[in-house]
Amino acid sequence: MNEVSGDEFGPYESLLSSSEVRVRCHQIGEMAMNGNANWFVVNEPRFKRCVGLVKDSCLKNYPDLKIPLHSRWRHFVVDGKDLWKHYTEGYTGNVIDLARSAADLAFVSVLLDAGAGSHWRYNDPVTGKELHRSEGLAAASLDLFFNHLSRYQGDQAWVVDAHCLEEVTRGKLAVAFQSSTDNPLSGLSGRADLLIGLASALDAPKNRDAGYHRPGAIIDECIEMATRSWTLQKQIDITQVLDIVLRRFGGIWPNGYIVNGINNINLGDCGYYSALQTDDETSGIVPFHKLSQWLTYSLIEPLQWAGLEVVNLDGLTGLPEYRNGGLLIDTGFITPQDQQLMESRLAPDSEAIVEWRAITVWMLDRIAEELRKSLKLGPKRLPLGSVLQGGTWSAGRELAARLRSDGSPPLKIDVDGTIF
Repeated sequence: MNEVSGDEFGPYESLLSSSEVRVRCHQIGEMAMNGNANWFVVNEPRFKRCVGLVKDSCLKNYPDLKIPLHSRWRHFVVDGKDLWKHYTEGYTGNVIDLARSAADLAFVSVLLDAGAGSHWRYNDPVTGKELHRSEGLAAASLDLFFNHLSRYQGDQAWVVDAHCLEEVTRGKLAVAFQSSTDNPLSGLSGRADLLIGLASALDAPKNRDAGYHRPGAIIDECIEMATRSWTLQKQIDITQVLDIVLRRFGGIWPNGYIVNGINNINLGDCGYYSALQTDDETSGIVPFHKLSQWLTYSLIEPLQWAGLEVVNLDGLTGLPEYRNGGLLIDTGFITPQDQQLMESRLAPDSEAIVEWRAITVWMLDRIAEELRKSLKLGPKRLPLGSVLQGGTWSAGRELAARLRSDGSPPLKIDVDGTIF
């Protein structure tokens, strides 16, 4: 399988990494801490309250502190029923083929996982439960995957390829997700565009020539990379997985940061922040790669099912989305310099949102470090992904529900079905 060259990204190559996400977001976080940010003020005395809420959430959700990683697979369990196992029970084929199907599902489900809006509900036919937000989107994506999108190919399990994805329309998604005038799902067109964008990425020469007729081919590329490693065990570094995701699929984001030039390079989920200055072409650009990292977290289990050991889990960053970021505002750890910001409609690429997201990445690292000290657990027992799961995401959602009747984020964001 051919590896992807970084030549197409030129001087912007460094932005395609979680390490650069961490470096640049920490720089903006330190600006905020020192009172030099443009939109938000850090209230350091509130830090302990923030960590305390996260600790309480971890102990409530996982009293034994055996906290799994934050991933899409957590949302496939409804009231103790594992919906993935429900749909795949009876399959007796090769485990690697099933892992490929799981990776296909991870791509599809994560791309459909932007904010659903506060009014949308999904009546799950498997459990009979009325679900909403992430759990509803997860259940709906499973039904879409198994009953409307994939092709069952016997021993090869369920396959989603470019042809399947090219047939996705806004109308088909509306039916699968039970979206209507009375039950509107935010960003429906944006979600359809993402799946069609995934089809286009699979059809791109760099992927087609490498045998990527389906997203699940990433399992094969990771197995190949792990087999070439010097360790006796088949190990792959999580940052290598993210590297594949960004290079092969980063261009699918319709609102990706475009660098104008001969090739109009699409850097994916990045923002612009004028106060962040460097002495090269990347000045002002802040990488986040939120959905790419969320997807990478969600590929860990399929890779493990395929027999790989995924290492360096803290190589990824925390996810700069509105539950984690909302926790910081709702606890008062950060407050807007101008309170009118709380009432304004904000575009996902606005500088205020870019600053908020960057501070979120910075703070999630700080919370993880302090939480480990408080619980007397090291990074192996409590990796960042478990802090998110235990954790910041749950605490952010619970606090939002207490403060606002619809559980919406503290800032009013124009959700388009892509970044948020």
